[in-house]
Amino acid sequence: MSRNDALRAARLRVGWRSAEAAAEALEARGQQLLDDTHFAVSARTWRRWEGARPGWPPEETAIVLHDVFGRWPEDLGFTTPPGWIRPEHHEEISMQTTSFLAVTAAALVPGPLAQQTVDPALVDYFQSQLEGHYRADMLLGPHDLIGTLGPQYQLIDKLTRSATGDTRRGLLRVGAAYAALVGWLYQDAGDLSAAAFWRGITQEIALRARDPHLIGYAMVNSAQVRTDLGDGAGVVDLCEAALDDDRVVPKIKVMAMQQQAHGASLLHDRATVDRLIDGADRLLPRVDDDLPWGNACRRTPGYLEVQRATCYGRLGLGAEASALWDEVLAAVPATARRDRGVYMARHATAAAAAREPEHAVEIAREVAAIAVETGSARMRRELATLERAMRPWQDAPVGRDLAEALAPVTEGS
Repeated sequence: MSRNDALRAARLRVGWRSAEAAAEALEARGQQLLDDTHFAVSARTWRRWEGARPGWPPEETAIVLHDVFGRWPEDLGFTTPPGWIRPEHHEEISMQTTSFLAVTAAALVPGPLAQQTVDPALVDYFQSQLEGHYRADMLLGPHDLIGTLGPQYQLIDKLTRSATGDTRRGLLRVGAAYAALVGWLYQDAGDLSAAAFWRGITQEIALRARDPHLIGYAMVNSAQVRTDLGDGAGVVDLCEAALDDDRVVPKIKVMAMQQQAHGASLLHDRATVDRLIDGADRLLPRVDDDLPWGNACRRTPGYLEVQRATCYGRLGLGAEASALWDEVLAAVPATARRDRGVYMARHATAAAAAREPEHAVEIAREVAAIAVETGSARMRRELATLERAMRPWQDAPVGRDLAEALAPVTEGS
């Protein structure tokens, strides 16, 4: 081209009929935006910009151009220099850095800290708090608890640095359990980067505690994140590693086998799903340890059938998954609002896969109310999966009914 037509077209769209008018208007806008009376643009400069070799404007001028046209210089025909990074990208990186610091603040406190005497009874104190946190998680959802557990973990870490012997090992074990719960809360909130960070902290502390049960538990926790990332092979790798240690209690084996079944479902292997879930079911009566963490298999009604139904849904076995969800939901108490909402969303997706769209919408109405109440990103993800499953009916009345049912969720996203 013999001229910069992109900038010329942008100028004409905003009503600047000449280079002189454009330079005058841009100068006035720049002085106002930057609060700088020295900001200046000449008509000669503007004509050069619209020529065959427009060059590149100073960064502050690029900001003013973006304010006027809604486009950065590289989209206005200018020649982008090496190393140019849009100012908005600087802001994005700053926000990401701030977010990362907030996520990691409780776990990455620099030391050494002042030494103090640590009473061994504190180990029992922190362990006793765990069950209450697990119950609160079921009732409140992730956002309210993250702010509570972070400082508690920070205190445990501080005490661990002063403690010795059995007290130190006890604090490491309970600290790993707290880190695992924080990781789960971030995962449920939909922040998989933060979840992966805290799962890593869990593994580190488990290794420091030299506790084979905690190490296995930490690997299963990491496998959960890999499941949400859709990495079936990664899930299988982690669960097989957890199962390689014969010393772990049956609870860890049950957890690893059911999570490995999720990995198998991501790899479209139904036979392995059933084999692993059936094997875990045979082990479940032997779960009798007194460890305060990882007890979902004991307190969740129909725990293994929940996993099987979820895997069947992922495999596209709509009718079989729907029948399982009917059985599971009959046993889930109304107080377990968040888990119930997740299960119902999966049930709705299974109903859609079984060509029962009206049933799916009926279930979705109740799920939407729970999703808004709890703020669970996990539930929102399940509802997004339901929307995809309902696409064959998106132009039918039942499709419009679904959009209406999910409006409180989508509007609040």
